[in-house]
Amino acid sequence: MANYTAADIKALREKTGAGMMDVKKALDEADGDSAKAEEILRVKGQKGVTKREGRTTSNGLVTAEAGAGAGTLVEVLCETDFVAKGEKFGALADQVLAQAVATKAGDADALLGSTLSDGKTVQQLLDEANASIGEKIEIKRVARLEGEHVVSYLHKTSPDLPAQIGVLVSTTGGDDVVARDVAMHVAAFSPKVLTRDEIDAETVENERRVAEATAKEEGKPEAALPRIVEGRVNGFFKEQVLLEQPFAKEPKKTVATVLDEAGAEATGFARFRVGADA
Repeated sequence: MANYTAADIKALREKTGAGMMDVKKALDEADGDSAKAEEILRVKGQKGVTKREGRTTSNGLVTAEAGAGAGTLVEVLCETDFVAKGEKFGALADQVLAQAVATKAGDADALLGSTLSDGKTVQQLLDEANASIGEKIEIKRVARLEGEHVVSYLHKTSPDLPAQIGVLVSTTGGDDVVARDVAMHVAAFSPKVLTRDEIDAETVENERRVAEATAKEEGKPEAALPRIVEGRVNGFFKEQVLLEQPFAKEPKKTVATVLDEAGAEATGFARFRVGADA
C-alpha cells in the first residue's frame, strides 16, 4: 500500500480541486508522491475532458464587477459544491470575470472565444481547468450593462457556498444607493422584464384567457368578469415586471414609485441564479 496520510489527501484535493477517490487513486499510482500524483491527475483529467462534456453542471457561482458606467455579470458552473467553494475554482472565476470586463463581452460565446494575455482563449483555459480539477466547468451566461449608474449585487443562499445569485442594475438620475436597493430587490423577487411592454402580446392574451376561464369555472358573475380578469392580468404583471412589483423595503410602493421619488429611472437589469434558466 502506498505511503500517504489523510493530510496528504486533503492537501492534494485543495491544490487540485479533484475528488477524493481520484486523489486516492493518483496517490496509490504514484506510491504516495504528491507531486507525481498531481501530474497523474492532470494527465487523466485532460484525457477525460471529452467524457465530461455530457455531464450536468448544476453548481458553481456568479461573479460581477460594476463601476464607471458599466457592469459585467458572469455565471461559471461546475458539477459539485465541493469544487464550487474551492479556492482554485474561485480563482478561475475571477480570471474569467476580469477577461469579460476587459473585452466588454456581452455573451458567453464572445467571452469563450476571446484571447487572454498568454495567447490562450478562455475556452482553452476552461479545458485546462477541466483537466486539473476533474469536473466539467463551463461559462453558462454573461451579461453586460451600461448606464449612468450601474451597480452589482451578489447574494449567498448558503454561508458555505460562493454567491449563487447575481444582479446588475443600470439607472439614470438618483444615486448608487437607490440602484443598489433595487438590485437587492431584483435578487429577492426575480422579475423577468423591466416594463410590461417587453412581454409579448400572445403571452398577455393567454393570461387573459386563463383568467377568464378560471373566473367562469369559479362561478363568478358574468357582469364582474371584465373587472376580475383585468385584476388577475395586472397581478401577472406585478409578478413579472420589475417596475410594477411592490418594493421589497416598502411594499406599499412600487419599484417605479421608489425610483421616481429618488429622481431615478431604471434602464436595465440582469439576474442570474446558479443552475437556473432565469
